[in-house]
Amino acid sequence: MNATIANNHTREHPLTKLFRPRSIALVGATEKSAWTGFIVQNLRDFAFEGYVAAVNRGGVDVMGLTGYRTCRDIGREIDVAFIFVPQAAVIEALEDAAAAGIRNAAILTSGYAEIGEQGVKLQQQLLEKARELGMNIWGPNSLGYNNVSARAPVSSIPAVLPLLPPCIAIVSQSGATASELHEFAHSQNIGTSFVAATGNEAQLSLADVIDYLVDDPDTRAIAVFAESIRNPDAFARAAQRCRQQRKPIVMLKIGRSQLAGEVAMAHTGSLAGDDKVFDAVCERLGVIRVHCVEDLIITAGLLAATGPLPAPGLGFISISGGACTLVADGAEAGGASVPAFPAETTDVLKTLIAEFASSMNPLDVTGAAVRDPALLERLIPVAASAPGIGIIGINIGIPIVEGAVSLPAGLAAIGRAVSTIDKPAIMVLTTVKTLTDVTRRAIAQYGLPHVVCGIDPMLRAVGKAAWWSQRLDSPSRPLHLPKYGDRDAQPVPALTHERAVLDFLAGHGVPVIPAKIIRCGTDAQSLGLSDPLVLKILSPDIAHKTEVGGVRLNVAAADAPRAYDELLSTVKSHRPDARIDGVIASPMRHGGVELLVGVRRDPAWGPTITIGFGGVLVELLADVAIATLPVDRAQVRDLLGRLRGRQLLEGFRNSAATDLDRLAAVIVSIGDAALALGPTLDSLEVNPLLVRGNEIEALDGLVIWRSKA
Repeated sequence: MNATIANNHTREHPLTKLFRPRSIALVGATEKSAWTGFIVQNLRDFAFEGYVAAVNRGGVDVMGLTGYRTCRDIGREIDVAFIFVPQAAVIEALEDAAAAGIRNAAILTSGYAEIGEQGVKLQQQLLEKARELGMNIWGPNSLGYNNVSARAPVSSIPAVLPLLPPCIAIVSQSGATASELHEFAHSQNIGTSFVAATGNEAQLSLADVIDYLVDDPDTRAIAVFAESIRNPDAFARAAQRCRQQRKPIVMLKIGRSQLAGEVAMAHTGSLAGDDKVFDAVCERLGVIRVHCVEDLIITAGLLAATGPLPAPGLGFISISGGACTLVADGAEAGGASVPAFPAETTDVLKTLIAEFASSMNPLDVTGAAVRDPALLERLIPVAASAPGIGIIGINIGIPIVEGAVSLPAGLAAIGRAVSTIDKPAIMVLTTVKTLTDVTRRAIAQYGLPHVVCGIDPMLRAVGKAAWWSQRLDSPSRPLHLPKYGDRDAQPVPALTHERAVLDFLAGHGVPVIPAKIIRCGTDAQSLGLSDPLVLKILSPDIAHKTEVGGVRLNVAAADAPRAYDELLSTVKSHRPDARIDGVIASPMRHGGVELLVGVRRDPAWGPTITIGFGGVLVELLADVAIATLPVDRAQVRDLLGRLRGRQLLEGFRNSAATDLDRLAAVIVSIGDAALALGPTLDSLEVNPLLVRGNEIEALDGLVIWRSKA
């Protein structure tokens, strides 16, 4: 372990010496330490060719490595100090490393933020010390990272042998999960370029390693396992760089809990829990979300093999009618498009296949391919040439163990065929299997494309790949992420009551219901509004008026003075402490569809817009769609199309169909108005936004400002 590793990166990233080290100091290495054994074995399995020193209090040699009492005693440049001393000795070890000129440290030691409040304080002290020393720290509580393609491990995560050609990186906040994901990738014949366990992310986070991997030529896709995103701004920047480089991020984010700081008086906060918001963030950034570890690796592996798909459609070819039926049954649920072949394609296919075979997609070529394996070589280019087809899936057995039954001539025909087409192709096994050296030899021998195990995982992976590919060339809009100091801004205007909110919205192009404010019985006698009326209490202290009897419906104009007095009396009996500024009188509206449009400022990701069916139904059905702001009309149309009750807007049961373009424009205006209120806005809610055919009106509005506490 003494030679120098060549650095093939064309542009040196600021973290290159950390992530691609040529010299490592193992601080805390002893013969009795299990960690030392794991780490040294890793260095040997990866055939690390750089320099490694052991640092311990005795300065003794460890497992064949030269020992030193301190990093300063090593007497040569060291790229990374890998620290696994007891927690009480970590800062001393960090100071020693800095004194030796080492600027990067990976800290395996635990006992920090993961243990609670005292650990949080210790981690902050560690971070402050690193900043004082001018050091980059990875961890603490991290198993480290393996730069697999550079054969440079700074980790106890074991190598999985044989090392496969690198294509995906794995970044995980859980060390044990990183190891499991690495093993599963190997079982699917998916090679890794980089495997990282980020630990507590006191300083460097998963966003930093993603940013490094954007420029890594051996990484064609990045698989991320995350519990939280600790640095949203850095993550957004790294994701945007990945999108620009057409390098996919596939993410499994666990912990789907509601946001802790709910705003009790607004619907929108409780509906837009952090997982739904993160869905919207991923959509904005072009990050692929999956929901199981198998899909994480299989989707990343597929995209590493195919790159962006030229079209969303899957053309599926099999010698099994059962497999074709499984694809037909599972495509919609899996999010994959399996379009029918056009007539010109089916006409050609019919001339090639048996009379009893079907020329539809999925294409069952039957056992005819067993009798005439070259049939596959003729069919694959025809199916691939069909417009709308962006990827070809070929379902035929591949040997897993020595002596297994296979169709060598058919595999050879597939290899020749896929080499002639200009669209990506994959081999698809019906069930999930562990691929072996036998499989790898067959792939190499016959020139086979990437193998995906399991029809359902394949369909989900293809669906996600198509989604990502279609968004690559769509306009990239920045997120309005929260910034430090935002709370010091002053809201203008104050908008302390419903009518002020509606008037503000009207000034931003939102149609609102006409109204007058009644402050005495005399005002109620001559309103000049169409009959009947709705009366609502006007108070900055009462957000949900029905809960205190603050609404009267279908009030005749002649009865307005009496209804006004009764309304005030009822509200005062429920909320004697509330400030009352009057009563709002508006024309009573009947029929139509009520929508909720709410904007909420997520503490991590900034303003998001929620659209759903309004009134009490929004809480009962939770039929909502969420996006990050700003949005345009096309995005709003897409959000409306996701609602389960969207038929209500399309003329359901002879009701008037909505002008969806106009509705989208109104919702865009609501979002823009919310952004205009600045960073101290917590939420703006229009509930309901009444839609009656082409008539659209905001009937009620509520603004809540962020607390400065």
